[in-house]
Amino acid sequence: MTSSSVTPAAAAPSSGAGRTWAGRILRALVVLFLLFDAVTKVFRSPQVMKAAAQLGFTPREIVTVGGILLICTLLYAIPRTAILGAVLLTGYLGGAVAVAFHARMPVFETLFPFLFGVLVWLALYLRHPRLGGLLSGASNL
Repeated sequence: MTSSSVTPAAAAPSSGAGRTWAGRILRALVVLFLLFDAVTKVFRSPQVMKAAAQLGFTPREIVTVGGILLICTLLYAIPRTAILGAVLLTGYLGGAVAVAFHARMPVFETLFPFLFGVLVWLALYLRHPRLGGLLSGASNL
């Protein structure tokens, strides 16, 4: 078999049951963490309010941010809207990186939202390997 006879479908990773379950478990962990984060903002957890004040956010702003995170997370948790949720969460987490960078937070705290964004997309990719075509420029979606 020559390299020219390999089709994009044959070159794509297999989508076995283990891979699908790994994606489901990772998605569940991501959703649980983000829901916890959103709820602590919406319900004005004292620790969250203190940290938000140090970053220059008012209580009203942080509740709004929590509401936005809650909506994005719920969209991500629903299979039919998971890709839209992932796109919106990418924007949200990018904003979190920008805020942390602007506040001159330590490197890990600045990169954590970025790494979490990678987990958001990794969970989707494990469940839907065709998403890999986006990275390679293929249009097989």
